[in-house]
Amino acid sequence: MTVVSLTVNGKPVRQEVEGRTLLVDLLREGLRLTGTHVGCDTSQCGACVVHMDGEAVKACTIFAAECEGAEIRTIEGMANPDGSLSVIQRMFQEHHGLQCGFCTPGMVMSAATLLKDNPDPSEKEIREYLDGNICRCTGYHNIVKAIQAAAAEMGSTRVAAE
Repeated sequence: MTVVSLTVNGKPVRQEVEGRTLLVDLLREGLRLTGTHVGCDTSQCGACVVHMDGEAVKACTIFAAECEGAEIRTIEGMANPDGSLSVIQRMFQEHHGLQCGFCTPGMVMSAATLLKDNPDPSEKEIREYLDGNICRCTGYHNIVKAIQAAAAEMGSTRVAAE
């Protein structure tokens, strides 16, 4: 057993894990943060995407012990401090960028990283970026619309703040 210390959604966490424990298992089973989903067990679907030190990673491909000292953000940490939905979450809701909802946490986490790195992505750039996230329900059209709307709203917020 190994003790891993990390920060999850802004809170310090110290957890004993087996060497083979995946980050997704630590989050879901050890910390009861079940918004991060396991969809394929092969790193193909993107349902398990979280942020590790500000970058999107698939939590099913990382051992928990590798996260020593890391800052992890899950879908549960995406809401605003007052508990309201973030811009990206709200746009997924408003533009029907979800259907069954299983892929939604990973899509939201990936979208947040995309918009951090590219605040005004084209439709093609969004579709290419989401290549590692599978949705079996929506056909991606409304997901792309939701991300474009989030980019537009976040862009207007950035302009207003300047």
